[in-house]
Amino acid sequence: MDLLTSPPALTTISILGALYLDAKLHLRKDLRWILGRKRIRAAFAKATKQDRVSPYRFIVDNAALNPAREAIWARNPWTPTLETYTWQEVLDRSNQYGHFFLSQGVKKGDLVAFFMLNSADFVFAWIGLWSIGAAPAMINYHLTGQALVHCLKIAGAEIVLIDGDAAAVKRMQDVRADVPHLRYLMLSGVKKELAGFSSEAPPEELRRGIQGADPMALFYTSGTTGMPKGCMLPMVAAFAHGYGSVSGTNPVQKKNERYYVCMPYYHGTGGINAMAQLLANNTLLIAPKFSVSSFWPDIIQSRATWFVYVGETLRYLLSAPPSRLDRAHTVHSIYGNGLRPDIWNQFKSRFGIDQVFEFFNSTEGMLSLDNPSCNDYTACAVGHHGWLQRWKYHQYYVPVAVDPETGGIVRNKKGWAIRTPYEVGGEILVRVPFERTFPGYWRNPEATEAKFVKNVFQKGDCFYRTGDALRRDEEGRWFFLDRLGDTFRWKGENVSTAEVSEVLGKYPGVLDANVYGVELPGHDGKAGTAAVYVDPAIKEGFDHQGLLRHARAHLPKYAVPLFIRHVEAPSATHNNKQNKAPLKKEGVHPDRVVPGDKVFWIGGQGKGETYVPFTRQDWQDLHGGKAKL
Repeated sequence: MDLLTSPPALTTISILGALYLDAKLHLRKDLRWILGRKRIRAAFAKATKQDRVSPYRFIVDNAALNPAREAIWARNPWTPTLETYTWQEVLDRSNQYGHFFLSQGVKKGDLVAFFMLNSADFVFAWIGLWSIGAAPAMINYHLTGQALVHCLKIAGAEIVLIDGDAAAVKRMQDVRADVPHLRYLMLSGVKKELAGFSSEAPPEELRRGIQGADPMALFYTSGTTGMPKGCMLPMVAAFAHGYGSVSGTNPVQKKNERYYVCMPYYHGTGGINAMAQLLANNTLLIAPKFSVSSFWPDIIQSRATWFVYVGETLRYLLSAPPSRLDRAHTVHSIYGNGLRPDIWNQFKSRFGIDQVFEFFNSTEGMLSLDNPSCNDYTACAVGHHGWLQRWKYHQYYVPVAVDPETGGIVRNKKGWAIRTPYEVGGEILVRVPFERTFPGYWRNPEATEAKFVKNVFQKGDCFYRTGDALRRDEEGRWFFLDRLGDTFRWKGENVSTAEVSEVLGKYPGVLDANVYGVELPGHDGKAGTAAVYVDPAIKEGFDHQGLLRHARAHLPKYAVPLFIRHVEAPSATHNNKQNKAPLKKEGVHPDRVVPGDKVFWIGGQGKGETYVPFTRQDWQDLHGGKAKL
């Protein structure tokens, strides 16, 4: 018998072939995810039949399994005190909150507004509401005026629980006349009353009949393009997180991990992730807010093994001077969204991080991508699909061409949308019905309807508009392109702000680059502008000529920023994501740019060799048509 056809040789060849296919097509990875989702659906169907849908059950089960094990480590928002709670203490304290809310007239199905910094009591109160069949409405702690009124009215809550400094309390008091039905409860006062309430579980009938579509919490969109919109996160999502370690879908697979979350809990990334890992029986580590100076000391003292990031937080940490604390920690993995390509590997290398688990999602939750990256192959991607998931989602995640000026979907002569190749990318539409359901914006049917588009590729079809442009390469790696409205047109070309920002961010001394388009008198389209935050140590002698050479070497001519605006601090939202709205509004008008910021430009005709100061006379020349770009 030929050795090559002998059974041992065939077995070896088969194994090698299977390994090659798996490495090429990522079959095991896809199967683990697909089967995991199937297990969750089956488990949830069983829980529904048994009337055990409430996520409160996971807290009870965790306490019964390990009553004396540490469940929460927390830094108190108002004192230097560090607090630790066992699983039994978490359950007892949460039950007390449940009874307290009942005493305040909170009923099954109600929402209670939370206006609080992160704390252990934030979590206890949340679980306490679950224990009586209610849920929190997460109000952005930094809101003021009509935006705050808007969010409170949307929630329809009769009680707001407040835990804030004097400024936060004043923000709430200032709007009291606009929401007269609300009762205001200070957390400090509530905590003093808790000891008088039972630590036994509230009546079980309050948790009966809970459905998967009921709210586990009400979150809000960021509101950067208008008033925030309420997004209900359903109970089925909480169940999926609690069951995630069993199904294999939880990013955290090892037991007894310690999970640090300092992102705001009123926001989905912070709040959902904090509660997800608590439901999954991991130890939750709580900080009131993100702070560069206290971050690594917290991480080390809490013995964290994971932490959650969002937006530009990792850039802020990377911009801090090197310290002996950079690698004096036990963190091996980080989880979050918005880690930019220009600092991805820099961060991993400096701080000794093994795994970056980047995800891509939105408050609405329709487009969900995951990328557990431990190597350069998946670095900088926001998601990764093997062959099976590429096949599965081909008709569900669909990129289409969008007009950057109108924001409308580009259609052909027959009226059908133009589907673009995945490698080129475009706004991602999600076909509905789908495995995930968008329940709609809370009490806002008009905004809900605007998220859907019909008759896209054939009569009667329906798609959800994500508002996000992404591309997927032939290896299944997803890359973020731009948010709808961020891309702008200049000289007849579409400019991706994300692409320009990534290039500028790689230039020495540029710690942050926020790119956007501005309108100029006498010009069509929008001129590229970058608000850059430069390392203060080199700001005075910053090499503008070198920056321009760098931009021209790595960007198409039309994408090279015509204006550079030096800012005193990065422009960020409350959740440390870049905020373009005020910068766009101010443009480069000398009377609108805030004092302290300095604007530079390439000069008339846009052909200069360096960025030079942009003066009032330059603006007048543009306005009078004497200077053309």
